[in-house]
Amino acid sequence: MRLILRYLCQGMTPVPITNISPVRRYLSWENEQRCRGLLEASKNRHKQEDVSAAVLVSLCSVAGEPAILYTLRSSTLSGVHKGEVSFPGGKCDDSDRDIVATALRETREELGLHLGEDCVWGIMRPLPDRTKIMVVPVLANLGPLEQLILKPNPQEVEAVFTLSISHLLKEQNQGYTHFCKNGVYSYTMPVFPRGPHRVWGLTAIITELTLELLAPGKYQRRTRVVGRH
Repeated sequence: MRLILRYLCQGMTPVPITNISPVRRYLSWENEQRCRGLLEASKNRHKQEDVSAAVLVSLCSVAGEPAILYTLRSSTLSGVHKGEVSFPGGKCDDSDRDIVATALRETREELGLHLGEDCVWGIMRPLPDRTKIMVVPVLANLGPLEQLILKPNPQEVEAVFTLSISHLLKEQNQGYTHFCKNGVYSYTMPVFPRGPHRVWGLTAIITELTLELLAPGKYQRRTRVVGRH
C-alpha cells in the first residue's frame, strides 16, 4: 500500500492548513449537499429499467487536494475494455439490492474497499458504453486516500491512480476527439490526455459530467461541430 500511495501522491505538495485553496471547496460539506440535492432531483427523470451495470465515481483527497480515483483494467481480462482506464464497477448481480449495491460490491471486489452507503452522494444519469450496455455512474466520496487500505485485485486491476480536480479543470489538460462517419461529422468525445494514463471513452464522459456537477462555471464543455476531416 505504501508503494501505491507514493505513486498516487507523486507531484502533489501538501498545502499548509492556513492557506486553503478554493479548489478544496469541491469536497466541502456545502458542495456535497448541493450535489446531493441536484442528483436527487434528477434521478426520477432517468429510466433505470434497462440498466445493466454500475461504476463508482470515486472522489477522494490526496495530500489535501480533491481528486478522482481511476483504475487501469488488467490487460489479461477478456472483452473490449481490457487495459483501459475506468472506474471500479461492473455488471449487476442478482444478489445486488440496487444499483448502488452493485457499485459498492464491485469496488470491494476490485480494490478491497468496504464502503458504506453513507459515502454515496447520489446516482448520475445512465450512459451507454460502446457495447450498448447501460451504465449508471454512482458518485461517492472515499475521503482522504492516505487513510484507506487499497488491495487491488491483480486479476482485474493493473494500476490505481488519481488525477486532482485542479489538474482536470485546466484547459491544457483537456481535449476532444471528433468522429466522422462517411466523411461527415458525427459526434465529439472528451479526452483527458495528460497524466499517468489517458482518460477517454465512457470514463472521460463521466469525468466531464462529474466536473460540471462539482465545479459549475469552472468547467465548460468545448465541444464544437466540425465539418469534413
